Amino acid sequence: MLKDLFIILISSSLVSNVVLSQFLGLCPFLGVSRKTSTAGGMGAAVIFVITLASAVAGVIYKYVLIPFNITYLQTIVFILVIAALVQFVEMFLKKFMPALYEALGVYLPLITTNCAVLGVALTNVQKNYGILAGVVNGFATAVGFTISIIILAGIREKMEYNDIPESFKGMPIVLITAGLMAIAFCGFSGLL
Repeated sequence: MLKDLFIILISSSLVSNVVLSQFLGLCPFLGVSRKTSTAGGMGAAVIFVITLASAVAGVIYKYVLIPFNITYLQTIVFILVIAALVQFVEMFLKKFMPALYEALGVYLPLITTNCAVLGVALTNVQKNYGILAGVVNGFATAVGFTISIIILAGIREKMEYNDIPESFKGMPIVLITAGLMAIAFCGFSGLL
């Protein structure tokens, strides 16, 4: 059991990185990765939301949707759970971390529509993960998202001081960098 959870942890965070191999959650990945501080804040918010959403969605799926034979409502229910959790995170940050709340701006509510969050909840169901395995998968996926967004933010901070050709300035060089990161993360595929 512990070995299986460790495999899920490594697989979801590095080998099958949600951003760099599944290409989910690209909007906040590209939009909030200008500074490592805001990337870290977004990563922490995503870790909290995905981990909690995995737990709540797993409990609702197992104890409500399956017993009442209404599993066809899973996507709607998961979206509602995610929206409620993002609202909670938004209220918390606005009250206790206003600088981070302002720095994240429009990208914080976008966690609600971040396909990575919904993708994890649906993946947990598709792979028949129990509640604990689903939470570990959610946590690991969010950690993988955080790793990739912080790495990209660090690279982007360093690129500000580089002489980049005019045609590559802005988003083109960011997309090239993200592509090279995806290639680099392919190296983890030999782990498992």
